[in-house]
Amino acid sequence: MKKQIATTIFYALLILGMGACGNKKNNPSATTPDADVLQSDTLAFRNTSLSLDERVQDLLSRLTLEEKIGQMMNGTPEIKRLGIPAYDYWNEALHGVGRSTAATVFPQAIGLGATFDTDLAFRVSSAISDEARAIYNATNEKGYNIQYNGLTFWTPNINIFRDPRWGRGQETYGEDPYLTAILGQAFVKGLQGDNPNYLKTAACAKHFAVHSGPEKMRHQFNAEVGPRDLWETYLPAFKALVDVDVEAVMCAYNSTNGEPCCSNNYLITDVLRNEWNFKGHVLTDCGALVDLYKQPNEGGHGRVKTPAEAAALAIKSGISLNCGSTYSSLGDAVKEGLITEADIDAQLAIVLKTRFKLGLFDPKGSNPYDNIPFDVVNSEAHRALSKEVAQKSMVLLKNNGVLPLRNDLSKYFVTGPNAASVEILLGNYYGVNPNMVTILEGISAAIRPTSQLQYRLGAMLNKPSINPINYATGHAGNSDVTIVVLGVSSQIEGEEGDSLDSNTAGDRLDYDLPENQIAYLRELRERADQNPEDKKPIVTVITSGSPINLQEVEALSDAVLFAWYPGEEGGTAVADILFGKISPSGRLPITFPKSLDQIPAFDDYSMKGRTYKYMDEDPMYPFGFGLSYTTFTYDGIKASSPSIVKTENLTVEVKVTNSGNIASDEVVQVYISDLEATVAVPNFQLIHTKRIKLEPGISTNLTFELTPEDFMIVHNDGSRSIESGEFNIFIGGSSPMERSSELGAPTMAKTTITIN
Repeated sequence: MKKQIATTIFYALLILGMGACGNKKNNPSATTPDADVLQSDTLAFRNTSLSLDERVQDLLSRLTLEEKIGQMMNGTPEIKRLGIPAYDYWNEALHGVGRSTAATVFPQAIGLGATFDTDLAFRVSSAISDEARAIYNATNEKGYNIQYNGLTFWTPNINIFRDPRWGRGQETYGEDPYLTAILGQAFVKGLQGDNPNYLKTAACAKHFAVHSGPEKMRHQFNAEVGPRDLWETYLPAFKALVDVDVEAVMCAYNSTNGEPCCSNNYLITDVLRNEWNFKGHVLTDCGALVDLYKQPNEGGHGRVKTPAEAAALAIKSGISLNCGSTYSSLGDAVKEGLITEADIDAQLAIVLKTRFKLGLFDPKGSNPYDNIPFDVVNSEAHRALSKEVAQKSMVLLKNNGVLPLRNDLSKYFVTGPNAASVEILLGNYYGVNPNMVTILEGISAAIRPTSQLQYRLGAMLNKPSINPINYATGHAGNSDVTIVVLGVSSQIEGEEGDSLDSNTAGDRLDYDLPENQIAYLRELRERADQNPEDKKPIVTVITSGSPINLQEVEALSDAVLFAWYPGEEGGTAVADILFGKISPSGRLPITFPKSLDQIPAFDDYSMKGRTYKYMDEDPMYPFGFGLSYTTFTYDGIKASSPSIVKTENLTVEVKVTNSGNIASDEVVQVYISDLEATVAVPNFQLIHTKRIKLEPGISTNLTFELTPEDFMIVHNDGSRSIESGEFNIFIGGSSPMERSSELGAPTMAKTTITIN
């Protein structure tokens, strides 16, 4: 009965509304804008008792074609006569609310990937969405309806970091589809909230699909990928996010298998809409529709010839929102008969639903998120959370026993191009914060007041000094310890227009550290070793969003800590680890090859020879690897049955013991290997992970539930099945590569089961 009454009211209001202020295309004598504004609160699309579809259709019925087009580009104009303020869909929250007001700056996404911690990812994104709502509430109240103040966030980036040369790999969670999927799902859940009627914010899975460089060629590059790699590596994370109702998907700049991603009917219609039943909106990467009509000799795809044709093709391909201005040609496309207004309505209806779900057309106070206060922004609780992520993300790659350091030594020497740098805390797509703790600041705050600390820059980031005199190196010979902070920053790696000191559009085609940094480290080592009876230790901290050739760094250093881009509390977290306040527990979410000679060409999208799953050579550092200040042992592994049928679940138990003297987190990783597959399969692949904390001498028994899906393989045609045969199951603190144990990772527990 209530539904019938609501429907009756809807149609009554619709008739009244059309008579009073309806579609001006059909009703040129509509009343003045000011009069319409006074009536806007009574219009049917404002009526929260109506269904979402009814409200969307009512709003559509009131818009002129010109107004509809304006609402399909990221920067939507105000519609004053309907009381609709301007809104910009383009907002950033990769690791904190970005490009807006001062907000909490969390570690870069690749650092979150290194935590292997879904609960932490959820807590981070929940904090981000709290801050986003608070910022929106406050700025909207002031009428600041501008870009980066909105609630539709174009994150997370769930592309696969398949090649260390890609400058934007730092935005991802690493090279593994499973890890990317579970962290991405947690991040989306935290951003979007759990209210049954409203979205807290709207998340977006990007860049769909098969997108990970080269950055310089992204506007015209064609990624060629076979069905097996597509369905085993590049699509699973997107499917996982669709499964948790991610609100938006962004199509990529490049082509996939010959068709631009933003007009790719196979990806958008066949897979995303029809097979996965995605109900949200699809938007373009910014300016991607220009690439459709730019010719190859101009740096585009040359798919069509005019902006009107590009706009029409995108509409027909299911693109609801254009980041850019190509959709301003939709009116011409209608005039030329390329599409109809009904085609526009169908796509606009989809993207308008997002704004309705966010409560943007509802009275203030209608949803619980309207009341989030501004004092959550950059709060102490969120600062503590940022520090926790940084602590859990940093990966100890080498330690000859020098760490942890005492904090009461006589003299410390801190040096290197990144020691006092704020830039290395940020990564890309960052926000700002009034209290960014550099590594120098973190160390100086951690040591005793009676200890001396000397600081010298010592080396430039990416170029040799032109001054032959360097006062820095002598301190390495007379200090109790030298802490040198090397690496790269977003000046060198990142997106094509942001990396100002990159001549390769933000990609890192040179895998090595800048030579001037290595030369400086050599000088420090020489001075530290000048007294053979009293050699001084060197601790190297590396900042980066991607793997780097660290072979010489490891040889010259007593300890190596990989810090990523660690956010506003990065310096505090580095100090906490160096001085033993916590034990390092980050794990590499991407393989570090010894050199680029170990991996295929950058533009080769086949997975053969790539990542821990298909790499046959020993890397420098394997996926999942990271040292601790304690030791863990794995034993007593036991499967619930030595053999199962294809439809059965299997439980596997293992005993994990902290066999050292320091409390620490451990990242427990479960891998599976199909020993008798009839097609090429991964050497092994991650299927479960769990972060635990154990006190010294304490053991815990862990149980993992394996489902039939965990045993599936992907065939050459992209289909999945379970084959009979033997499977190895590994559980440990790193991937099962031989290199892991060589570097000091715990010996993995292993059992073998048969599937009949």
